[in-house]
Amino acid sequence: MTQTTIPGYTYGTAAVPRSPLTLEEFALLKQTVLLTDEDLSYLRQSLPILEDQVEAILDVWYGFVGSHPHLLYYFTRTADGQPDADYLAAVRRRFGQWILDTARAQYDQQWLDYQYEIGLRHHRTKKTKTDGVAAVAHIPYRYLPALLFPIVSTLKPFLAKKGHSPEEVEKMQQAWLKSVLLQVILWSQPYVKDGDF
Repeated sequence: MTQTTIPGYTYGTAAVPRSPLTLEEFALLKQTVLLTDEDLSYLRQSLPILEDQVEAILDVWYGFVGSHPHLLYYFTRTADGQPDADYLAAVRRRFGQWILDTARAQYDQQWLDYQYEIGLRHHRTKKTKTDGVAAVAHIPYRYLPALLFPIVSTLKPFLAKKGHSPEEVEKMQQAWLKSVLLQVILWSQPYVKDGDF
């Protein structure tokens, strides 16, 4: 799938604003979360393992969100307070692509810019605008880091399904943990006062 087949997926296009974080600052952030070249290699190793399991992974993650009304709330229509099935489906397609983008580990300027865009889409700045929906218009920051654990911890069984050793699975999961932590940090930028990030 590409940005032409997933509505609202604008990775690598001119529609994505440049990240306020420089590549030099990003390199220091990667060092700080201990994301190494070896981790990038294990992320890339996870791609062929996960790419045919994306829908099953999303079933788990969406099941988690759907079973917690306080999380599902952010996908509800402002008119009647009911979940917007079309909005959930549109976000799901991009979320699936996010799994693949994370595993590809091409952490360059385009990727950095898109992380800023993802952050804006969780924040009142752009939430609901990509899909043109009348839904709850902001996700509080507290839920961004809180979801790190459910996402990474539930990924391990999928990483283990293709016969890799427990050590390899652990290294892939650790790489995912570092990458998702890094992304959550980047997504938080719109929530932080100018000059404080």
